[in-house]
Amino acid sequence: MRFPADCSVHFTAQRSKVKRVSARLTTSSYAVLGLLAIRPWTGYELTQQATRSLRFAWPKSERLLYSEPKKLVDRGLATALTESVGQRSRTVYTITDEGRDALTEWMSSAPQPPTLEAEALLRLLFAENGTIDDLLAALEEMAEDAARMYEQVATINTGYLDGQHPFPQRTHLSVLFATFQLELFDLMIRWVDFAKAEIATWPTTEGLGMTDGTVAILNNIRDRRSVLDAPMDAGATPTGRERGRADTAPG
Repeated sequence: MRFPADCSVHFTAQRSKVKRVSARLTTSSYAVLGLLAIRPWTGYELTQQATRSLRFAWPKSERLLYSEPKKLVDRGLATALTESVGQRSRTVYTITDEGRDALTEWMSSAPQPPTLEAEALLRLLFAENGTIDDLLAALEEMAEDAARMYEQVATINTGYLDGQHPFPQRTHLSVLFATFQLELFDLMIRWVDFAKAEIATWPTTEGLGMTDGTVAILNNIRDRRSVLDAPMDAGATPTGRERGRADTAPG
């Protein structure tokens, strides 16, 4: 760690008494341990790194990053070192051998079932309490968000071809992880286009029941076919990723 030549640095080690880990760690705990296994981080750096990576796989960890490292220290899975630089101080967290052992044990255990949180889908589920325009606006926002995230992830990963990965030895892991993100964002964009076409046939959001479109969708589900495989109307206006690219293209 490098500091300016005229900067006085004083280090004060803070070691908490090791407490036996009696309760199972949360997934967020393991997410933080995973980051600490890469290198030591300050609390601020952990937050920044989680925003860049963890939020796509485990967004809950972002909300717990201020408290989670301290819990790991209390359990002897990490240490906290306070660095005084001039008038400022910061705490650097480092994984311990016990923390690495806990992380290794977690890696060999069965993962929790995947979950998905999307407020636009919740609004679709209760759409009879609003208008069609309300529903379409929510879904369009979902597609635009997905398009923005697609471009962000694609841009970051494209930079790896020029050696821009902060941890080159981990490039293979980051890129494979990115493929899942990109496919998911692309799926969200294409699904919104499909959903908007279906909603366009509705006169209202209330009481429609078994429409022709609903029957066609159910037949696809019964036959285990993707509803997105049907060709789009040739006159349809591209949305989602294509519009996201246009928005981010240089003027």
